[in-house]
Amino acid sequence: MILIPAIDLKGGHCVRLRQGVMEDATVFSENPLQMAQHWYNQGAERLHLVDLDGAFEGRPENESIINKIAEGIGKNIPVQVGGGIRDIPTVERYLDRGVTFVVIGTAAVKNPAFLKEACSAFPNQIIVGLDAKDGKVAVDGWANVTEHSVIDLAKKFQSYGVEEFIYTDIGRDGMMNGANVEATQALAAALEIPVIASGGISSLEDIRKLRELEAEGVKGAITGRAIYEEAFDFEIANRVAKYG
Repeated sequence: MILIPAIDLKGGHCVRLRQGVMEDATVFSENPLQMAQHWYNQGAERLHLVDLDGAFEGRPENESIINKIAEGIGKNIPVQVGGGIRDIPTVERYLDRGVTFVVIGTAAVKNPAFLKEACSAFPNQIIVGLDAKDGKVAVDGWANVTEHSVIDLAKKFQSYGVEEFIYTDIGRDGMMNGANVEATQALAAALEIPVIASGGISSLEDIRKLRELEAEGVKGAITGRAIYEEAFDFEIANRVAKYG
């Protein structure tokens, strides 16, 4: 299983939110490019970038720094980007600048035709981010919870040719109270394509539990606040993710 550091961008800074609340942001670095290099040096095999401003505004707001990371670190390891991606030209711009995977969240739910078009135009490069609370999908930077079931929507989207899913339990994200292993397992079991777990990972035990689900389709885990607050050492956690 791969362990993926998250770099969440707000106002050009690397931050972490609690439960997706923009007003509850902790700044961990004013130099996201330096932070990306740090995680690469620590052995990261992929980076997860999120344009938080973009997620709320519905258009890229931190594109320039994302492009710098993609053009730099992206030459060495895959970089995936989400937040504010609502149209094909935006997808194309990111991929042209060195991004490996584009993560589509809100737009996939609100405009499935766009997701289908993106999967057709850019095969093997589209990830769907499914952010959920109590099993229901949330959109607009987690501001609104829909009536869509995570599993039902994921089954629909996998037929479009999605490469992977990122499943985030927004009730746990940034709260350091453990991953929702059960919900992640249920989603992975219902699908034929890989799932990446996200939200609440706070200990090596969380990583071990998720790694046990690798055979069931859990390909990776995204970690954010835990590595910034040094709840565990990333290099050690990365070895746990790989080898147990």
